[in-house]
Amino acid sequence: MPAIRANSVLPARREAVTLHTADGLELVGELSLPLDRDPVATLICLHPLPTHGGMMDSHVIRKAAFRLPALAGVAVLRFNTRGTSSEQGTSQGSFDNGDAERLDVAAAIEYAEFHDLPDLWILGWSFGTDLALMHGLDPAVHGAILLSPPLRYSGPEHLAAWAASGKPVTALVPEHDDYLQPPEARERFAAVPQAEVLGIDGAKHLWVGDAETVLDLVVERVAPGVDVPLPTEWDGPMETADTSAYADRTTAVFKDVPR
Repeated sequence: MPAIRANSVLPARREAVTLHTADGLELVGELSLPLDRDPVATLICLHPLPTHGGMMDSHVIRKAAFRLPALAGVAVLRFNTRGTSSEQGTSQGSFDNGDAERLDVAAAIEYAEFHDLPDLWILGWSFGTDLALMHGLDPAVHGAILLSPPLRYSGPEHLAAWAASGKPVTALVPEHDDYLQPPEARERFAAVPQAEVLGIDGAKHLWVGDAETVLDLVVERVAPGVDVPLPTEWDGPMETADTSAYADRTTAVFKDVPR
C-alpha cells in the first residue's frame, strides 16, 4: 500500500466555513469530517502565534485535518484567528495578544455546538495552548490537549480554573522545547491535579519529524476506541497537497518568540 506522507490528503468531507465572532468579525475556517460515518469526537484546533507564522495550516494542525477523519473518525475544525492569514484566506480583525481572541475561541465552540459535533476537545499548539487555557474552559468542551505549552499568556488563575473543573488536560512537552521543558512543565502543571504531562523524548517545539507521535497520542485520548499507532499506509484514494508555501513559515519563525 502507498505510504502516508507529510503532504498526503486522505478522503474526508471538507468544507470551508466562516466563524462569526460576537464583535462582528468573520474568521476563515475549515471543517473536515469522516467521509462515510459520523465522527466519534471533534478537535477544535488553536494554532501557534500568528505574528510569528502560526496559522490554521501549521503542519501538525494541517496533518490532523488531512488524516484523522479517515484514520480515526475524528472531526477537525481549524481556523485562522483574527488577523491571521494562510493559503485558506485571511480572517478579519487584528491580533490582540490573546485577549479578544477569546471571542474567536467562543465562535469556534459555538459553531461546533450548533452543528452537533460530538465530544469537543480543544487542541492547542504553543500560543494556541494559552488560548485553550484562558478561553477554552467552556461547558461544551470535554477537555484540552496542549502541544508545546509555553505558559506565556496564561497564568495561575487559568490553571486553577481547569483544576477546579476536573476536566482532562494533557500536555505534550518536547524534551528540547525552547520555552518550557518537561521538568518545569511538571512543576507548573502540578496546580492541575488531573493534568497529564508527557515529555516526548527527542522532540522540539516545532514537532518536525514527530507529527505522527503527536497524532497517535491525541487520538489515544479523544478516541480511545481507535487503535494506535495509526496506519502509516493507505489502501485507497489519496491526494497530494502542495505545501511548499508553508515551508518557511514552519521552520524559520520560532527564533525569538514562543508561538
